[in-house]
Amino acid sequence: MVSVNNVTELIITGLFQDPEVQKVCFVLFLPVYVATVLGNGLIVVTVSISKSLRSPMYFFLSYLSLVEICYSSTVVPKFITDLLAKVKTISLKGCLAQIFFFHFFGVTEILLLTVMAYDRYVAICKPLYYTTIMSKTVCHHLVAGSWVGGFFHSMIQIFITLPLPFCGPNVIDHYFCDLHPLFKLACTDTFVVGVIMFVNSGLFSVFSFLFLVSSYVVILFNLRNHSAEGRRKALSTCASHIMVVVLFFGPAIFLYLRPASTYTEDKLVAVFYTVITPMLNPIIYTLRNAEVKNAVKKLWGKKVNSSLE
Repeated sequence: MVSVNNVTELIITGLFQDPEVQKVCFVLFLPVYVATVLGNGLIVVTVSISKSLRSPMYFFLSYLSLVEICYSSTVVPKFITDLLAKVKTISLKGCLAQIFFFHFFGVTEILLLTVMAYDRYVAICKPLYYTTIMSKTVCHHLVAGSWVGGFFHSMIQIFITLPLPFCGPNVIDHYFCDLHPLFKLACTDTFVVGVIMFVNSGLFSVFSFLFLVSSYVVILFNLRNHSAEGRRKALSTCASHIMVVVLFFGPAIFLYLRPASTYTEDKLVAVFYTVITPMLNPIIYTLRNAEVKNAVKKLWGKKVNSSLE
């Protein structure tokens, strides 16, 4: 079925309506986005340069940081610039593109977090076979599989959205394009596509979260057989991973498993996982990991020394 669209441009209501509040949000969120790009970018550069961060865990961490930059950049730059605009608009094609890349990078991140959990499981539960199981080829395949999985997930989202006719109104009650608010503008029944989205996004997030939690429960259970120092180091690493998993999945599950709504608190929850969480991830991984901190210090130490020479 080919959709007939009278709507070619959409108006975005934004996070708040008060112009003064929007200016305050601009001042708050611009540094957050800059910190997100610089913090995650620093991890990508540090892992790629540092010889001490050659293990699979850091290989996956660098790709996770890269995905965080891309994920945040699909929403936040336009969101920030819209805070200073009187009328916030986006083309229908631009809206669909934002939905595609938002879900593409979001699901890629979920799959990377799953890969990282598997990596920790092998490292802690099967240490003698770790280098054999997590070979360089396997690591590259796992990362590639994460990107491919994100792509197919997003293609499903777009395929169920493209046939929908949009004949008005054209106001999206959100600060970025997502499926829930866009479906409300379709001039046809969206129950079936809503169910598909619920399975593709909501249940996928829940099952991924339960799998990750189960993985870390198994890992923590197996730590009983390790030395005190080994337990301390493993707990520190796993704690970082668990914090990131909870911060990412909590808001996503809250939104995608509920009926569509236009409550302001829903928008604020979305702000948390689109703006705040991508900034927190490099802080969490860096502060709780001595190897990353030392590698960053060495990297910047070399930069400072070379600039003084």
